[in-house]
Amino acid sequence: MSITAIAEEARLYTPEDLLSLPDGKRYELVDGRLMERYMGAESSSVGGRLFLRIGMFNEEHRRGTVFPADNGYQCFAHSRKLVQRPDVSFVKEERLPGDRLPTGWIRIAPDLAVEVISPKDRAEELQSKLEDYRKARVPLVWVIYPQARVALVYRPDGPPTELSENDELTGEEVLPGFRCPLREILPPAPAVEAAD
Repeated sequence: MSITAIAEEARLYTPEDLLSLPDGKRYELVDGRLMERYMGAESSSVGGRLFLRIGMFNEEHRRGTVFPADNGYQCFAHSRKLVQRPDVSFVKEERLPGDRLPTGWIRIAPDLAVEVISPKDRAEELQSKLEDYRKARVPLVWVIYPQARVALVYRPDGPPTELSENDELTGEEVLPGFRCPLREILPPAPAVEAAD
């Protein structure tokens, strides 16, 4: 085996390794390789605002558990060395084994996964993540584009639905009754300069 191949193998991580890394919250794991998460202030704010909205709704209606961006899922049968961290996620009540939160990764698919796109996010990585969610049969995925002021809604079957800032994110069967106008979690729209 060449020195290059040995060095390449040395860089592979397990999901358990990722849990023990001091700065592990900055990474996801894809095929045993660390993938840095890019979360700018704008996307972090959008994710945080949505997390608060879902959290307040859930406090009132007790539908399950809402997780922020540092939670991870190891629920992908097609890759045991894959850990994804949605920017916001939700798991329905009584789906967790023993109805208890694990101390490590969650090993079931979330019912809702939210990705908030940052300018540094790469399209091919997002497509790969969406394919992972599809294979795991995540019932509802929201991809929010703060710069474009739109969101795409994915379900296991069929094409995505595009929402404008004037539309609402709805919980559908996953979070019945949840509604959130997209514009209310987006940053303020840039001012339009008046023509002279």
